[in-house]
Amino acid sequence: MVWVRSLEVHDLRNITEARLELEVGLNVFRGRNAQGKTTLLEAVGLLARGRSFRTEDTASLIRWGTAGSRARGVAVGEGRDAQLEIELEPKSRRLRVDGQEVAPRHYQGRLEVVVYSTDRLRVVRGSMRDRRQYLDRGGAALWPAYRQAARDYERVMLQRNAALEAGSRDLPAWNEHFLELGAQLRTRRRAYVERLQAELGRGFSPRAEVYGIELLPDHRGPGEEEQRAALARELQEWLPQERRARRSLVGPHRDKVRLTVDGEEAGATASSGQARSLLLALTLATLAVYRAETGGSAVALLDDLDSELDEERASLICQEVAARGQALITTAHAGWAEGLGSWGRLFDVAGGEVRSA
Repeated sequence: MVWVRSLEVHDLRNITEARLELEVGLNVFRGRNAQGKTTLLEAVGLLARGRSFRTEDTASLIRWGTAGSRARGVAVGEGRDAQLEIELEPKSRRLRVDGQEVAPRHYQGRLEVVVYSTDRLRVVRGSMRDRRQYLDRGGAALWPAYRQAARDYERVMLQRNAALEAGSRDLPAWNEHFLELGAQLRTRRRAYVERLQAELGRGFSPRAEVYGIELLPDHRGPGEEEQRAALARELQEWLPQERRARRSLVGPHRDKVRLTVDGEEAGATASSGQARSLLLALTLATLAVYRAETGGSAVALLDDLDSELDEERASLICQEVAARGQALITTAHAGWAEGLGSWGRLFDVAGGEVRSA
């Protein structure tokens, strides 16, 4: 298990400066809305991923009137401590491990988080790209081969697009690379989806609803050969349209991820409450798959968890998640937070300032 023992935040959104000592288990941040609670979770996400889980706009993270932001923390586990640091400026970011600046590829994998927040509802309501990215980020955290397959496929897909754009005679060679890497990525992505679906089938379901996740097109072959053959058929069918469009129109970068509630497409039919419950179920399934595969626990970042759930159910989820690792929870309900205090550490957040309760 890897967890965050200490956290320092400087000039991140509305937080001027905060220094916290965290615990394994439950860490609860309470306060009214817009006080900085979610920003503390965002800081831990920055340390884990090098990027915000709320926005791609780096400049918006920097506190107004300052030149940059910084987050620093100590990740504990796997036999040693590691000091992780990210420094943000409007058009740049620097990543450090134990004081030494490193490239993003050497920074990743030292700390893993799984996030539930209203900002993440785009996984349910947003584009297919949001859903594919959710899967690829989770799969890459488990398997280095998945991460490498996604990177290699992206590179070859861009090169194939360039060949289509130029009408190059090299296109058949790029097609071969595209088929090989596309089959690898589809095989790994499907394996991850199957693990998530299994956990959804036996996991969180507050109203006895049935949650589902599947990939389309649905090629159920068990290995890369079957996936390659299926992709080759798609490529042959779509090649005339691709030549006209001058870009790749089929492949893992265009595959659909279907999220359902009781068999119905969630993005089109789910209520606000159903969408939140589905996202929470998917978050808990992601944590469960991570535990089963690695034997450890990702840090759970659960923002405004009690907004859609009754307090008893939300408390049970907090207990379960915290018993298996570290969880950071935010809430605007002081009374409910007080009840959680006996299971972990409680912090008050007001006006961008944080203090231990």
